[in-house]
This record gives sequence, C-alpha cells and structure tokens, in this order.
Amino acid sequence: MKKLILAFMLVVAGMAGTALAADSAPAAAAPTASVEDRLSDLEAYMNNGARQTNATSLVAGPGPGHNAWQMVSTALVLFMTLPGLALFYGGLVRRKNVLSVMAQCLGIAGMVTILWWLCGYSLTFAGSNPFIGDLSAKMFQGVEPGKVGAGYHWISDSMWAMFQLTFAIITPALIVGAIAERMKFSAILLFIALWMFAVYFPLAHMVWSTSGFMCGPLNANAGIKAIDFAGGTVVHMSSGWSALVLCIILGKRLGFGKEPMPPHSMVLCMIGTGMLWVGWYGFNAGSALGADAIASNAFTTTTLAAATAGFVWGIVEYLHRGKPSVLGFCSGIVAGLVVITPACGFVNASGAMIIGLAAGTIPYFAIAKLKSWLGYDDALDTFGVHGVGGTLGALLTGILATDKVNPVVTGLKQGLVMNQIKAVLVTLILSVVATTIIAYVVKFTIGLRPSEEIETVGLDLAEHGEEGYHGA
Repeated sequence: MKKLILAFMLVVAGMAGTALAADSAPAAAAPTASVEDRLSDLEAYMNNGARQTNATSLVAGPGPGHNAWQMVSTALVLFMTLPGLALFYGGLVRRKNVLSVMAQCLGIAGMVTILWWLCGYSLTFAGSNPFIGDLSAKMFQGVEPGKVGAGYHWISDSMWAMFQLTFAIITPALIVGAIAERMKFSAILLFIALWMFAVYFPLAHMVWSTSGFMCGPLNANAGIKAIDFAGGTVVHMSSGWSALVLCIILGKRLGFGKEPMPPHSMVLCMIGTGMLWVGWYGFNAGSALGADAIASNAFTTTTLAAATAGFVWGIVEYLHRGKPSVLGFCSGIVAGLVVITPACGFVNASGAMIIGLAAGTIPYFAIAKLKSWLGYDDALDTFGVHGVGGTLGALLTGILATDKVNPVVTGLKQGLVMNQIKAVLVTLILSVVATTIIAYVVKFTIGLRPSEEIETVGLDLAEHGEEGYHGA
C-alpha cells in the first residue's frame, strides 16, 4: 500500500511540474531577435540613429527619451505663440487694441490646427512631388502614435505631426505684428487661410520634405541643396516678407507719423519676450528630433546668439539714441533668436557669437532707418526683425555651417552659399507674389480694414465686444 501511495504522489507531482512548465513557457508567436540585433537597437537609440538590422525589433515604436523631448519641444513651441507672442505683441500696441492682437493669435491657432488635420500636414509632408505634397495623409490617415519614421527614427509619427503643427501656427501669427491695429478680424482669418495654402504648405514641403525642391539634407535630387535647421526661410522669411507686402497694401494706421503711438505696456512685452526665448528652445533644439548632441548644440547656439544680440542691440541704441530701452533689449533678443534659427544645428559657439553680433546691428538699422526712409507702417517691426533677420540668418548659415557640428554639412558645403542665396530668392518671390494676390483678393471681396470710426475707437470693443482694461 505504501508503495502504491508513493507511486501515486510521484505521478501527481510530475503532472504538476509539466503544467507549471507549460504555463511558464514563452508564447510561440514571440518575436525572435538575436542578442546582436537587440544590442544594435540599443546603440541606435542611444545615438539617435537608424536601426541597423532587418530583424524584428523588440522596441519597434518610439524611443522614450527622444520622444519625451519631442513632446516637451512641441509644448514649448506652442508656448511661444500662446501666450508668448500674444503678450509680446499685445504689450506693443495701444491699450484699445490689446485684445484684438490676442484674439488674432488665438483664432489663427485654432484655424490652422483644423487645416493641418484636414490636409495641411499631408500637403506638407506626403507625396513625392518636389514642390507640394499630396492628400494621401489627409485627416492624419496613417499617422499613428505607435509608428515612427515620418519625422525621425525614434519619435512617434503623431508627435512629429504635432511638432510641425506648432510651427504652422506661429508662422502666420507673426504676420499680425505688421498689420496690428488696423485690419478686420474676418479679413485676417481669410488672408491667413489662403496664405497657408499658397505659401506655407508648399514652402515647408520644399525645405523639409524628403522629396522637397530645397531640402539638401534629405533629398539627393533637390534642385537647390540648401539647409534650414529650424525655419529661417520657412518661418521667418515667409512671414516677414509677407508682412511687409501686406502692411503696404493695407496702408498706414490713422494718425501714423502725426501722433505718438507708443507701446501701452512694456511690462507685457518683456514678459512675452522671456516666454519667446524659453519656448525657442523647443523651436530650435527640438528640431534635432531627439535629445542628442545636435540638440545640445542648438540649445547652446540659441542661448549665445539671443543673449549677445540683445546686449548688442541695447548698446547700439545707447550709442545712437542716448538711452538703452527695454524695447531695444527685447527686440535684440528676438532678432538673435530669429537669425540663429536656420543655423543653430549647423554652427558652433563662435559662429553663434558672430550671428548674435550681426543680429544686434543689421535688423536694428532696418528698423531705425530703413522704415523711415521708405515710409511703410510695419506696426510692430515684423519685417525688420523677421524678414531682415530671417534673410540674414539664411545667408549666414551658408557661410558659418560646419561639419564638425553636423555631419550632414559634409556633402553640402561646396556651393552652399550660392544654394542659400537661391533658397532666399525662391522664398522671397513666392512670399511677395502670393501675398500680393491674396491681399487684393481679400480686399475686393470682404475688405481689409474696418471703418475709420472703429479704428479710432479701437478694435477690442468693435470687433470683440471686450476691453483689456477697465477703469481709469
């Protein structure tokens, strides 16, 4: 009997062991990858580079660190517009128009987001045409959070779409500065909607798409092998030159040149400047598309150029006008940020200091002298800072870019200055011609300006039914 009981216990133990082994066995469908393949994945992630093997990856989706930096950068760029630009511009206008500028920034942010989802992202990054994308990614078709590669190796396709959306939001919002205090809200929205299709979507495609006509780093067959790290042509030149044309067609503010029109709150302007500077790290360092050495370089060069330009602008103003103003320091900081934008991922620290010096002087004289010589009413100096600064930055990028900072420069250095000049000319012509046509279309359909009575009273009450301030 004892032998029989012992045999029974052994059988039960064996069956339990078999079941336990079966439960702990790996699933038959588990992906297979060698230790070498998995190590290759890890090295690629650490170096923010492409995976080197064709084996099924165990980390096929976004890389946590690089993707996290992209999320932060996206939030920072949005922070540049709301509230950074809104406060910067809002402080520079008269108090009766402060809310109108903020409403324009808010309205543009919402409208551009809808257009971006509907077809803007697709027209910018889909397709193989060198000048404009197609509609294959309309309404974010195929854009999924778990996929990578649309933007870069380790960031989510969804985050790439959102990061680029924030660029699409701030670019047309910059134009508001030139036409502040004298353009109808409805006219601004219609103008910007048409401008996005005529200027921004095709230009961003040409400069940043893998099939783009002016995308030297990604398109071996590009007609113009130019480089633009974070938006000198796409963002600042396009908005700055368009702003100049639009403000000329629109005409001057009532009383311009006859009565003083000082900023109503330099406090708001200074706060907005600080927010723009902080947000610009997402703009520039975020354009490295990962938390790598190039992002660190962009962070460094952005800081050096902005601080240097702000100081130089203040000193130049001190020498020229006898007093260094807070507005001067703020304008210089923004100019430094603008000029370094296309170069931040391609130049070293010394190059950034040269750019800061140039940004603190050339845009200053464009605002202090050129505007009065030509007599146009660029209300908040959008052209002087973004048009002149963006053009200057694109040209200096060609001169100062080095492959010691970014290896992509190696194959593009020969003839780069001429290619930068060509890219500048294409951007300038597209922006000026398209803006002229769109401005007259809006003018002859719904009109550009409010009545003289509304402009005199202020746009806040007439257009938005609100006041920024109450009481004495």
